[in-house]
Amino acid sequence: MTLGIWQDWRSYRRLLKLPPADRRIIFYSESHQDWHHLQPLIDFLVGRLSRTVCHVTSEKTAALPPGSRPGLHAFRIGSGAVLTWFFQMLETDVLVLTMLDLQNFHLKRSRHPVHYLYVFHSMGSTHLVDHENSYDHYDSLFCVGPHHVAEIRRREELKGLPPKHLFPHGYTRLERLVEAAAAAHPPSPPTTVLLAPTWGEHSILHVCGEPLIDALLSAGLRVILRPHYQTARLAPRVIQRLTARFGGDAGFRHVDRMGEMDSLLESDVLICDWSAMAIEYALGLGKPVLFVDVPPRVRNPNYAELGLEPMEMRIRRELGTVLPLNRLAEAPAYVANLVRGAREFRDRMAGLRATWVFNFGRSVEVGAREIARIADERAAAR
Repeated sequence: MTLGIWQDWRSYRRLLKLPPADRRIIFYSESHQDWHHLQPLIDFLVGRLSRTVCHVTSEKTAALPPGSRPGLHAFRIGSGAVLTWFFQMLETDVLVLTMLDLQNFHLKRSRHPVHYLYVFHSMGSTHLVDHENSYDHYDSLFCVGPHHVAEIRRREELKGLPPKHLFPHGYTRLERLVEAAAAAHPPSPPTTVLLAPTWGEHSILHVCGEPLIDALLSAGLRVILRPHYQTARLAPRVIQRLTARFGGDAGFRHVDRMGEMDSLLESDVLICDWSAMAIEYALGLGKPVLFVDVPPRVRNPNYAELGLEPMEMRIRRELGTVLPLNRLAEAPAYVANLVRGAREFRDRMAGLRATWVFNFGRSVEVGAREIARIADERAAAR
């Protein structure tokens, strides 16, 4: 048994030794990238609602989330065999997670009755960039907006799936961005673009990263490169090549943490491809987006069956402008045009929040109270 597995097993045993009443609500996060979606819910449950919560994470490098306080127990179980066992043998009332594809791969539903509650970590649609059945095996989905409800219900109808509990939750990350933008100073000249595309072989960084960054820096713009963490994990050479070429330019900066906020606030325009992050950026900060027209990342080739246009397609005409691949040299001009209309754009985005997102400003409280309600309901039914 390796040291890693031994440590995972000790952590798992420590969880089992807790009184059952302390294990009624468990959160699971794959990495620290999930924490800013889950931690506000945990804090409200432990603080305002005086509930006891366990947080199990597979994060390898970052310190455990804050857990040394009454009502919160934190555990680290790596992504290996012990985690598979943990999922299969789990005994709790509610497991809250942002991990997709429960039951579809090696992490299955428990042999015991557990209520699985999925919290979205993206505002994008459910039927384009994710697998067709990615959301089929949860009991509850905390939906960001009406588009999630419509998509899930349509799939249930078409495939004859049992109806899930679709709770109108909202999106806490968006609320935090709005608060941060209100407290921040406006970006200073020269114009700064944030290059934060999605991951995969069709992302900007793979297809046209070098000529695009070269065109922007040559025009005197500042460029902040913030790759998706999956690009750093699966294609580190792509990032290494870009930082090797542009790292010596005073206008270029590389940011390697997706959860950080400074690069969002310092920038005037986001450049991305099909990333749903564009929704957060535009609605949260009131800043426009330049979409580079690389091929879409499609994991569900049957997405058209639902008859609903995915948000990733809709936002390209609502949140900014599309830059054709054969016009990369004109990227600085496209950026300048977006910056000129920034004030009008900001006012329009504030209006869209109310129609695209549930419970704006209240998502943490309504979400935490719903988790507590589900846990209480299950306890009463035993």
